[in-house]
Amino acid sequence: MLEITEAVEVTPELIEAMERLIPQLSSSNPPPDFEALSKIVQSEASTVFIAESEGKIVGSLTLALFYIPTGLRAWIEDVVVDESARGQGVGEALNQAAINHAQSAGAKTVDLTSRPSREAANRLYKRIGFVERSTNVYRKDL
Repeated sequence: MLEITEAVEVTPELIEAMERLIPQLSSSNPPPDFEALSKIVQSEASTVFIAESEGKIVGSLTLALFYIPTGLRAWIEDVVVDESARGQGVGEALNQAAINHAQSAGAKTVDLTSRPSREAANRLYKRIGFVERSTNVYRKDL
């Protein structure tokens, strides 16, 4: 049975899950340590959703909510599902929880990005109603 919850505290299980999951998402960024994870979990601007199956965290997603002059923005980041649980609806359940939370908070849209190489993720996003936008994404390394 799959359960989606919001992380409200940093537990040893959450740290272990991030150590296992984040390398499956990014080879260039290390998993957050206790201090970094605490900042994320305690921030009013972010909500970490976790997916648990049979007592094990098998996925996570972070939803950022922030106000700008044009309204409340919602942004999904760092969606990752353990390779052992892919294809079982975990990603869809995490995204739906984030979408519901954003809508309840008053956001009118939810944005996310996904690398083209993540074909399964891109199919999921389109299937659950995300529409690809034509825009330029810029990044400046600091």
